[in-house]
Amino acid sequence: MEMAPFLRNRYWILRHGKSIPNEKGLVVSSMENGTLPQYQLASEGVVQAQLAGELFQKELKENNIPIENVRICYSPFSRTTHTARVVASVLNIPFEGPQCKVITDLRERYFGPSFELKSHEKYSEIWALDEKDPFQRPEGGESVDDVASRLAIAMENIESEFQGCAVLAVSHGDPLQIFQTVINAVKQQSSDSSANSVVARVKEARTVAVLSQHRKFSLNTAELRVLA
Repeated sequence: MEMAPFLRNRYWILRHGKSIPNEKGLVVSSMENGTLPQYQLASEGVVQAQLAGELFQKELKENNIPIENVRICYSPFSRTTHTARVVASVLNIPFEGPQCKVITDLRERYFGPSFELKSHEKYSEIWALDEKDPFQRPEGGESVDDVASRLAIAMENIESEFQGCAVLAVSHGDPLQIFQTVINAVKQQSSDSSANSVVARVKEARTVAVLSQHRKFSLNTAELRVLA
């Protein structure tokens, strides 16, 4: 796998495994609720996380990447922390050690108080709004552009801390599909860009035409993908 020329590391993304909120059909998107232990992985999600860890391990071997070069960066939510912990166990990486790092900006997209702890069927309302105007915020929540902006900051911080690493970013469905959309656009225009930072390159790609299409990159629970 080729590393994107504007990045210092290789990146894989992993959506958390099936969680208790997934099982209950609930939107859990605030930091206050998302970090509660009752919203971690369901038993099926633990199995999914183990399988994702094994798949990542296989990709590391195929790319001749030693375990000591791996970094696991994860959202502070219970379901992503749980997923990252399971993957670290599969790879035999100490979860409390320097190879695993919580990144607050990888957190779930906050959909706002009108959606919090409501049925996940309400996601369709947000995605319809996203397609119409990805810069418009659900009341009290984050827009697609808000999420893309903070994920760019997260990636720039990772880039400044690590070099030549295989970084696994463990996050959530909306943030990961939004970020994959933006990074895909960045890679397409990278040769023409004069921007010298991840944040600046992502800013160039944060257009209505790009951001409104984020659902095309939707992920299943525990799905592992190469980002860049």
